[in-house]
Amino acid sequence: MTTLSDYREERLRKLSEIKALGINPFPAHSNRDTKISEILEHFTDFDQKEVVIAGRITAIRSFGKLAFIKLQDYFGEIQIFMKQTTEEKDGLFSVKKIKLLDLGDFIEANGKVGKSQTGEISVFTNFVRLLTKSLRPLPGRDGFTNKEERYRRRYVDMNVNPEVRERLVRRSIFWQATRDYMNQHGFIEINTPILEHTTGGADAAPFITHMDALDEDFYLRISQELPLKRLLGGGFDKVYDIGPRLRNEGVDDEHLPEHIAFEAYAAFEDYQDGLDFYEAMIKYIAQKTWGTLQFKIGDFDINLDQKWPRIKYADLIKEHFNIDVFNPDRDQITQILRSKGVEVKEYQADSRLIDSLWKIIRKESGGPFWLIEEPLSLSPLAKISPENPLVTERFHPVIAGTEMGNGYSELNDPIDQLARFEEQQAMRDSGDDEAQMLDMDFVEMLEYGMPPACGWGNSERNFWLLEGVSGREAVPFPIIKRKTDN
Repeated sequence: MTTLSDYREERLRKLSEIKALGINPFPAHSNRDTKISEILEHFTDFDQKEVVIAGRITAIRSFGKLAFIKLQDYFGEIQIFMKQTTEEKDGLFSVKKIKLLDLGDFIEANGKVGKSQTGEISVFTNFVRLLTKSLRPLPGRDGFTNKEERYRRRYVDMNVNPEVRERLVRRSIFWQATRDYMNQHGFIEINTPILEHTTGGADAAPFITHMDALDEDFYLRISQELPLKRLLGGGFDKVYDIGPRLRNEGVDDEHLPEHIAFEAYAAFEDYQDGLDFYEAMIKYIAQKTWGTLQFKIGDFDINLDQKWPRIKYADLIKEHFNIDVFNPDRDQITQILRSKGVEVKEYQADSRLIDSLWKIIRKESGGPFWLIEEPLSLSPLAKISPENPLVTERFHPVIAGTEMGNGYSELNDPIDQLARFEEQQAMRDSGDDEAQMLDMDFVEMLEYGMPPACGWGNSERNFWLLEGVSGREAVPFPIIKRKTDN
């Protein structure tokens, strides 16, 4: 049976033969002047016109003095119709030399646009030029289905499974739509640092790295929140950031340690303003990216085109588990969680255990709805509700079992913030590595003064969710364990 190594050896032999002919198999320059899609979409404009196209060979058929090549670029696929000629041109391949070309090679064709006898739009030429010699054959679609191999050789996956490439285009549209919506509403995009002395803004374990120049350890940011709020303290009115966020946590369908995240902050607004804006933003992005507000996600039929209900956190826990989040019975909560297969650790605060109850409810919730008024113990950066001092002015959009984001009226009282940071640091010192750090620099900024504000944000999990795929399916080069030789 012919192996991959055999195919590679044969292509290396062809490479040597090509070089012996004085042909550069990897030239630096291409003369392409036309995209394949332009010809296919506007054939009447290109009929009998001379063009130069370029792309990857996806099929070759040779019949004596005739040859047919299927050529694919990013924009489409077209047939090249070749005839044998007695003339030979230096550096070019005629039908006679076409045996030196393989599937996967990149070539350039200079010829006239027309239709074949079967009516297929084609480029007619006697010669093609080699741009890149492929030394490994692309696998067939049926032979490249293993997820690990697909993720490991994503560049192959994109060629074999074109829907992967199409998904990445929609991912780009998703983030562009986010930017467009924010810019249309007066927000300014400012990229914030990834390296931080103290990291915070979320409940997550950070990555740590070392900077040789300063001989200091730094954290890779887990959130853009605190730097963006420093900008409000610096006089900005509306700001946002879209960029990478890194969290040292597990890899599953909803979590990737490295992912793109979005956060925005608006001065002189509160969480009610944020709720309305955020809901409109999600609908705008969905319409721009997928052209619809109706989605089938798992077992859930989701209709975003409605006014989303608002449900209080404490009411939801009470309804499902008969637990009072403001006067919790730890033994009762522990019993419920263990019956659901959730591990309970002694160092975990009651608030963490209560939030595990919410996560059980969340997985069975279709939505869309807003989860509002999260307990104070779970919201170290949010303002206390004036109606109930035990909860905060916080919200989460919930769709198809997933929290699609997070937002709240931002805490700007430095004394209150310090006390909450100290509580979080105590949890961290007790073993909770996802609890937030004491950030005295941020507290100092608040002492100079930050206006009342609302902030909200989400990660590209929103894209994964509405696209209907896992996180690793939706990013260009997913994190995967290094392959080691046995």
